[in-house]
Amino acid sequence: MSDRDSTDDRDGIEHSGRPSRRWRRPAHVRIPELIAIVAVVLAVGALVVHNRADTTPNQLLNVSYDPTREVYAALDETFAEQYRAQTGTVVDIKQSHGGSGRQARDVAAGRQKADVVSLALPSDVDTVVDRGLIAPGWRTRLPDDSSPYTSTIVFLVRKGNPKGIHDWADLVKPGVGVVTPDPRTSGSGQLTFLAGWGSVTSRGGSDTQARDYVGDLYQHIVAFDAGARASSVSFSTLGLGDVQVTWESEALREAKEDKSAGLQVVYPPVSILAVPSVARVDANTKNSKEAALADAYLKYLFSDQAQETFAEYGYRPADQAILARHADTLPPLKLFPITAIARDWDAAREKFFGTDGTVTTIISSGPVKPAGTDALEGQ
Repeated sequence: MSDRDSTDDRDGIEHSGRPSRRWRRPAHVRIPELIAIVAVVLAVGALVVHNRADTTPNQLLNVSYDPTREVYAALDETFAEQYRAQTGTVVDIKQSHGGSGRQARDVAAGRQKADVVSLALPSDVDTVVDRGLIAPGWRTRLPDDSSPYTSTIVFLVRKGNPKGIHDWADLVKPGVGVVTPDPRTSGSGQLTFLAGWGSVTSRGGSDTQARDYVGDLYQHIVAFDAGARASSVSFSTLGLGDVQVTWESEALREAKEDKSAGLQVVYPPVSILAVPSVARVDANTKNSKEAALADAYLKYLFSDQAQETFAEYGYRPADQAILARHADTLPPLKLFPITAIARDWDAAREKFFGTDGTVTTIISSGPVKPAGTDALEGQ
């Protein structure tokens, strides 16, 4: 190699006239000073990283029952915005919907790794408790026995109510076709059964008369879908039946969304007080970060903002002052509690929906037409 191509390490200049690519400490900067400068730069960089919002999404899965899609979509959006503003943490909330009984069994069996559940019945939450995934004292963790809102079962009829349906006895008149979900998979289906039973016993009838009534009611079913939303499609879209027996929130939604059809909500003189319940799934939120997010999400459901959202979507908020402000769409009703027909929700589950329960014997003893969207899906 010629002298002209070599590099002089002392002055940092190549003999060719080009600057050397090797960095050198300026002569006036001592090594201790250089170390101090580097330390300051690293400290500032660490401070910037510490204060930067966590943009890695923290996922949360809410396994819920069939018709709550719309209300939880609204709630999830506002919660995620608030949580990021308060903590700097980005949250990605996922939803899963289906018949409440089936959803509960899926979580209990590990087929769905729910962080929280929001199910139609307290007994559905207890299905998950029975498998050891939720602590037995879940009701005491949140206000109002962990029920952020209540609801009930009502009737949705065709324009002008041509069959004159006003009370439970009208559902079993000759020629009336009823659409309601299967109680073996649906919380709405179970509540329809319980409301029908209680419509007899709460007005002085015996258990025998109540059993005869619901047995007759099941003979009038023309669409027996797996969940409430599928029943809505059967009634509103496919035009099956004369009356849909469903959640108050679902009936209000259908009537509002399809005004041209003239669907009408009918409130029977008596119905059941439904208490959909929420809980964190302890087994799936074992680390402190997961548990904190799940707890914050569930606590948000009891905030004034969330309570207003529930009311706007046809659910009866636990906050009675907020409920009263929505009396035009959620009128005061005569509703009987589960204790009017059973010891509690778990006792009702065993008595009516267990392996040898009343529902099982009634359905097995006579034809119940499985028409509707579920039947179409099987074709």
